[in-house]
Amino acid sequence: MDLNRVTVIGRLTRDPEVRTTPNGQTVATMTVATNFVWTDQAGAKQERSEFHNCVVWRKLAEIVGQYLSKGRRVYVEGRLQTRDWIGQDGIKRYRTEIVVENMIMLDGPRTSTPGSSTPPASSGAPQEAQEESYIPISNAIPPKEEEIKVEDIPF
Repeated sequence: MDLNRVTVIGRLTRDPEVRTTPNGQTVATMTVATNFVWTDQAGAKQERSEFHNCVVWRKLAEIVGQYLSKGRRVYVEGRLQTRDWIGQDGIKRYRTEIVVENMIMLDGPRTSTPGSSTPPASSGAPQEAQEESYIPISNAIPPKEEEIKVEDIPF
């Protein structure tokens, strides 16, 4: 038995880019940053950031484009997928991405204008109001006959 499962909690590094494929499917791309902090042998605090390229399809992509923006915290779950292509310079290139199947927006509702790059400030809202801001969303796995081809990806 094999398992290809990724779970990441982090912040968006930029606003998601939403596009439509030639056959009408919505696709969004976003980058989620995670940090790892540790203390080295000398006792100094060290920090390393990782950047995870994510691809979101269909209705979930529309939701990502509508509700997420730079700086927002998000939980994403999906599978790793590596695609390859020949660049304009003739060199074969590779990109490993998380194909997002589930997502939870971890920040509360936007308090700033749409498209703003600042995350909303945390408030002293009651617990039930904070719980409403956790919105689980699932992206259905497409049937086999709707397999997505690399040439359909608009980026």
